Amino acid sequence: MTEIILMSDPRVAAVPVRECGERLVDVRRDHTLLISERQWQDSGGAFAHLREGVRDRLLKAQEQLPQGIRLLFVEGYRPPSLQRQYFDAYAARLRADHPEWSAEQVRSAASRYVSPPEIAPHSAGAAVDLTLGDADGRELDMGTPIDATPEESAGACYTRAGNISDRARSNRDILGAALAAAGLVNYPTEWWHWSYGDRYWALLTGAAVARFGPVEVD
Repeated sequence: MTEIILMSDPRVAAVPVRECGERLVDVRRDHTLLISERQWQDSGGAFAHLREGVRDRLLKAQEQLPQGIRLLFVEGYRPPSLQRQYFDAYAARLRADHPEWSAEQVRSAASRYVSPPEIAPHSAGAAVDLTLGDADGRELDMGTPIDATPEESAGACYTRAGNISDRARSNRDILGAALAAAGLVNYPTEWWHWSYGDRYWALLTGAAVARFGPVEVD
C-alpha cells in the first residue's frame, strides 16, 4: 500500500518556503470554472482567491476533461485565523471522543481532515477544494460530499477508498487525471483537495522549496 503522508508529518514542515510573491486572483472573474454557491456567505470573497499559477493550472485541467464535464470550484484561499479555528475545533472533537490519545495523536488525526495552521496550503492560496459538475452545474457522484470527515464517511473520503461505487471511482479518476496532468498534487485523505506550490506539493514532487507561504488577502 502506498504510504499516506499526513500534513502533520515533520517532513512537510521541514520544507523551506521561498515566497515568490505571486498575486492572489479571484477565480469568479473567469467564467471557465463553475463556482459553487456553498461559500458565498463569505461576504469578503476570500474563498474565491487562488495564486495566479494555481488558477492557470485549473484552467489547463478543465481543458483535459471530457465534453460535458466541468470543474466545480468550492474553496481556495482560507485566512490563517479561519484555518486555526477549523483545526482547533476538529482537534477538540477528536480529543473529546478519544481522551486516551496523546496530543501528538490528536494532531496527527486532525491533520487527516484539516491542515495544521502553520503549514496549511489553503492559507497560502495554493490549495483548492473542488469537484466535477455536468453542463448544468449539477455535482457528479464522487462517493462522498466534499468535506466529509473520515469518521462520518467510514474512510470513503480517502481518494483511493475502496468503499465507493464504480461510478464514483470513475469520476474521481477523471478529476485526478486532469489535475495531475496540470501539475497539482492531491492530499490522499481528501479526494477534493489539490494544491500546487505549497510545502506538501514540494515534498511530493521533490522540489527543493515551496513557492508559496501564508498570505493575507488585501
